[in-house]
Formats: sequence, structure tokens, C-alpha cells
Amino acid sequence: MIYRHALSFGAFAAVFAPAAPVLAQHSFAAEFDSNTPLTLKGKVTKVEWTNPHAHCHIDVKDSSGRVVNWDFELGSPNNLMRFGWTRDLLKIGDEVTFMGFAAKNSPAAANARNIRLASGRRLSA
Repeated sequence: MIYRHALSFGAFAAVFAPAAPVLAQHSFAAEFDSNTPLTLKGKVTKVEWTNPHAHCHIDVKDSSGRVVNWDFELGSPNNLMRFGWTRDLLKIGDEVTFMGFAAKNSPAAANARNIRLASGRRLSA
């Protein structure tokens, strides 16, 4: 009887253990600083529609004129679509303005809250 329960548990663990990392979710406060809001304007270089978060990379000129590629974490693709996004909304080279919060441990990463397109249209991120 004990052997059968151990075997059942082993089979259960073998099937579901690989899925455990998929269920992991980080907290906003662990990765981003809500006391460091930022607004950056730049050109889109890459858009990644991935789960659990989409990402948009933009080239931004810093105060010395050097171009820095920023990685903005967005919401999930499903939530973005609910906010009016489409997969082809942002194109490489588009001029955009991101408003969000800087990452704590990455110098050129942030969590996006809003985005303003060159047309003036504003979307939640």
C-alpha cells in the first residue's frame, strides 16, 4: 500500500514538477522602484510578444548624446490586447514615449505604465 502511494506521488511529481517555474511570478517591488518614475522618448528597436510579459526595446539618447537601448517590460500580451494594443501597433523605428518606473538592478530597464505614440495616442502598458 505504501509502495503504491509512493509510486503515485512519484508519477505526479514527474509530470508536474517541470511546470513549477511557469507558475512563478515576480512582484513589482522586487524588481522595480516605485520611487523612481521616468519618462523616456526614443525609437523602437525590438518588440517581443512573450508571456508572461511583453517587452519593447527603444534607443534613447542620454544627456551626453550616447544612445542607450532601454528594455521596457509591458503587461501580458492578453492584457495589452484588452487595452487596445495589436501585434503591429509598434514598428521598428517608431518614435514613442514611455512612462514607467526604473528597475532596481538594471541600469537600462524599466516597467512601463503608459506609452504615447507619435500620433499622440496614449495607451496603458
